[in-house]
Amino acid sequence: MVKGTMLNEDKIKLMTGIAMFEKREGKRIFPVNRYFRSDYISRHMFRSFFSYTVCYLLCAMIWVLYHMEQLLNTLDISEVVGTGKYAVFLYVSGLMLYLIITWLVYRRRYEYARRGMKIYVAKLKRLEKRYEFQNRARELSKEGSRHDRTSRN
Repeated sequence: MVKGTMLNEDKIKLMTGIAMFEKREGKRIFPVNRYFRSDYISRHMFRSFFSYTVCYLLCAMIWVLYHMEQLLNTLDISEVVGTGKYAVFLYVSGLMLYLIITWLVYRRRYEYARRGMKIYVAKLKRLEKRYEFQNRARELSKEGSRHDRTSRN
């Protein structure tokens, strides 16, 4: 009877550990594991591309509206073209930097989730082995009690 109690306590500890792990890490780990690494990273890079572009265009419009009087007063084509080239250069260089940072961040998040998922699966396998051990012990004790009954007769 002592072994059964120890086994149940061990299973309860394992299940509690698994539940705490799910609660603590579940939001970061489970959504990530629905994707391959390249799909997960490229999905976030597309989102970053569009969000950066929208933000840049909004900031550019604010800048143009703020400097509208100065722009209309000079209205020199070569200066407007030069400003346009500079704006495109800022956009492209900022976008490249932003996408590199996005790639690094989401690659790291994916690897973190993969390691966490391995830990989670290992805990589940350990719990499954405890159940299998308990079921085998139960079956053996049933067979043993049958054998004891037949040997008495």
